[in-house]
Amino acid sequence: MSGFSAEWLALREPADTAARAPQVTDAVATALAGRTPLRVADLGCGTGSNMRYLASRLPQPQVWRLLDHDAALLATARTLVPQAVDTRVADLRDLDAAAFEGCDLVTASALLDLVSEAWIRRFASLCRDAGAAVLVVLNYDGRTECTPDDVDDEAVRALVNAHQRSDKGFGPALGPDSGARTAQALTDAGYRVIVEKSDWVIGPDQAELQRQLMSGWADAAVELAPAETGRIRAWQSRRLAHVDAGTSTVRVGHDDVGGVLG
Repeated sequence: MSGFSAEWLALREPADTAARAPQVTDAVATALAGRTPLRVADLGCGTGSNMRYLASRLPQPQVWRLLDHDAALLATARTLVPQAVDTRVADLRDLDAAAFEGCDLVTASALLDLVSEAWIRRFASLCRDAGAAVLVVLNYDGRTECTPDDVDDEAVRALVNAHQRSDKGFGPALGPDSGARTAQALTDAGYRVIVEKSDWVIGPDQAELQRQLMSGWADAAVELAPAETGRIRAWQSRRLAHVDAGTSTVRVGHDDVGGVLG
């Protein structure tokens, strides 16, 4: 499985919060009214940013189950989330019905672009069998736009999107197709589905996040096309120069997907 540091998760959290599609969260929250207490499972929870966003937006009271493969991230989550939670170290590559048992809502943030078609289909089936609503957010959709533009932006984007589809531990990853494939899998499982865009818009005031993105994109592109290393690193240098000059803005396309039964 791919790993993410607590530092990276903290750096991206403000962008995640600003990007979320409130109409999707609101639709799911409305469908869950009357569930007391509301029981929520958060898959791949990291340090708990998804819970921090949702806790005040879902019906009260709530009981949360946070699952991640990284025990250190779960330990950090316990210090940062707004209430006591059940934390479980879990290998999400092999979905277990026990993780969904008794849940009214299953949620995940920035996870599903890492997983495979088979994983998504099993996920939808397990959620349906548990009678749980679904809220899966910040699924990368393949769109990136950098301002000012650069002659090699499109070439790097294409390489990054190809890298996104490589195996991240769950089988061939859906990458940019994750939101659409998830919506279809939930629909096929009997859910009423709502999908809205939840793009990151990262301005000059978030320079370090931009730097980390550019470096990550360049590394992914080089990994896939080592013969193009010189061209890719030159692109990276030009992009970072715009960041350092305070003239760079980046949009990264995501979508939020909600599903309710009945």
